[in-house]
Amino acid sequence: MNKTTRAIVLACMLISPLLLTACKDEAAVANAASEKKALAAPAKDDDAGWKAYLPAVVQENMGAITNNPFLYYLPPESDPEFEAKYQRQVEAATTAMARGIQKGNLLAFGSPASAKMADLIEVAFKDVPADTLKGVRILFIGEAADNDRVQAVLAPTGAEYVFVEAK
Repeated sequence: MNKTTRAIVLACMLISPLLLTACKDEAAVANAASEKKALAAPAKDDDAGWKAYLPAVVQENMGAITNNPFLYYLPPESDPEFEAKYQRQVEAATTAMARGIQKGNLLAFGSPASAKMADLIEVAFKDVPADTLKGVRILFIGEAADNDRVQAVLAPTGAEYVFVEAK
């Protein structure tokens, strides 16, 4: 794993402490599920809000996945370093797909820049062989306008696709 990929994975883990801990208490899991609250997406330029929103959405969509999820996040397009951050995430996701993703994992892609995240998914998954992601859940958190495009890219992989509209 190169330094950039490690840095990105570490950064994702640091911004989402909720994702680092696995709940051992089944009663707590049942209570959390029964108290599911509607999450509202923050404003498009609210980077801190998005960094809190995305892990909460991921937690609600874990399903039977017990492994720590992998979160790919792009900041708002107003970020002065947006293009560099986009390129780093493309590299990280493409590298991960080339290595392969094991069954039982969840990959989450979310951003206030939904169309750019859909572009990233297209690039990262373009060379993934058919049916090699069976048992993997892929969560896309974005705008409804990008859902069909992402779904079409991911369908051949065999992954379980979940879309959550950020609204």
